[in-house]
Amino acid sequence: MVQANSATRKALNFSGEYQPYYSKRRPVYARRGMVATSQPLAAQAGLEILQKGGNAIDAAIATAACLTVVEPTSNGIGGDAFALVWTKGELHGLNASGPAPELLSIEALKARGMAEIPTHGFVPVTVPGAPAAWAALSERFGKLPLTDVLAPAIRYAEEGYPLSPILAKFWKRAVQIFKARLTGPEFSHWFDTFAPSGRAPEAGEIWASPNHAATLREIAETKAESFYRGALAEKIDAFSKEYDGFIRKEDLADYAPEWVKPISVNYRGYDVWEIPPNGQGLVTLMALNILKGISFSERDTVETLHHQIEAIKIAFSDGFEHIADQRNMRYAIEDLLSEEYAGFRRALITETAATPAPGTPPKGGTVYLCTADGDGNMVSFIQSNYMGFGSGLVVPGTGIALQNRGYNFTLDPNHVNALAPGKRPFHTIIPGFLTKDGVPIGPFGVMGGFMQPQGHLQIVMNTIDFHLNPQAALDAPRWQWIKGKTVEVEPTFPHHLAQALAERGHDIKIALEPNSFGRGEIIWRDPETGVLCGGAETRTDGAVAAY
Repeated sequence: MVQANSATRKALNFSGEYQPYYSKRRPVYARRGMVATSQPLAAQAGLEILQKGGNAIDAAIATAACLTVVEPTSNGIGGDAFALVWTKGELHGLNASGPAPELLSIEALKARGMAEIPTHGFVPVTVPGAPAAWAALSERFGKLPLTDVLAPAIRYAEEGYPLSPILAKFWKRAVQIFKARLTGPEFSHWFDTFAPSGRAPEAGEIWASPNHAATLREIAETKAESFYRGALAEKIDAFSKEYDGFIRKEDLADYAPEWVKPISVNYRGYDVWEIPPNGQGLVTLMALNILKGISFSERDTVETLHHQIEAIKIAFSDGFEHIADQRNMRYAIEDLLSEEYAGFRRALITETAATPAPGTPPKGGTVYLCTADGDGNMVSFIQSNYMGFGSGLVVPGTGIALQNRGYNFTLDPNHVNALAPGKRPFHTIIPGFLTKDGVPIGPFGVMGGFMQPQGHLQIVMNTIDFHLNPQAALDAPRWQWIKGKTVEVEPTFPHHLAQALAERGHDIKIALEPNSFGRGEIIWRDPETGVLCGGAETRTDGAVAAY
């Protein structure tokens, strides 16, 4: 039976009929289930769970846990996570980012003679939220026991797996950097775990971590209780005390992830959804709010690119000034996303590049994955240790690499994002989701530090304004605002457009490689046929697994 294409299917180019020159491969189609992420083995782990009777939520947990093993360069058990979950006609948000330990404060750092937060070591370590995210998602929405869901990750950690090429590249780079910078005895466990032969494993070489496997098994069997209130918490506490760190078992015991109401803006008839602060998804929404008041006929023009860049600069200037733990923000989210404020900020865009300043609204390393199943459930999930391997600390005997999210705090006591005990920092990782008229289109995301809102903006516009299929929307050459008037473009970015932007006053830098421009995945669902259409990042070892 042939079913007619829906209007949405045509608008979002599900057919892949138009394939631009820069798209390296076609999208993947399926109906019963799909998993898209940055590592083929992790995508297959999620698919394995779907085929065993799990739903999209189980598959997302399985994929996330597996990524801590097969892509430790970007995330780990000791990191944070966020999720957007579509199930039973509703979109749910989960904020599983952790706060600063109770002992960590501006005063405590000043007492140690510190004028800024270091990148590595115990100072920037915040409470990990990822294991709690897995347990919370499983408990509320999962179908299979957590022991079954984490089994593929445990298997890869125990038996080992061969490294993929891009993974090996980033692993080698991290080892080189850490050897030069991390010389204290507290970092020895990281080298024992990730450079056991004194070097990084090569592409195709087998790497395993029995300690990592044992920790995942303990998390699965205790539904993460051991990590927060058991033997694993005791090990984290002991390690921190040994090296005068701040995090304690009491911080872990007090932690729980938070179910939150997602935030959105309507962009040309589609609702674009993000997690509310402390994440930076608000930046994407503010930029889209500015841009929806401008018409765009073509993607590859200097007018389109100039307005995109100027909008993201304005949104980031507001984000850096106003985004923090939501309990500490001075302005309400609805004020920052108001039509009045968007119009005020839109008016600042001129024909030439500007250096933006924050406005005053009217008062009123990361991995990404997405999953879908045949029952309509869909998940947008992101997880990270930050800056690659995170703090450079591995809890002895556990394989737990601790994150360094505290680095994003400021020591300015008057700033909304000032360091304080029990406070969440400004967070870079953000999952995205798209709906239309209350019907789910699907999850999307782009990992990569402050590139993420910029990647979200470019993917959304590639999809809605320029009708690119998921794979082409990901493959399109990207730009990245750095600071001031400085914008980096990929090596494949059209030279004539880079030159035209430079003539508008943008300080254009051509990057030598595409590694800093984010890595994303997309799954769209045809609302009439239920057909899934997915794309995976070609800038990494990305893959779509489906059936």
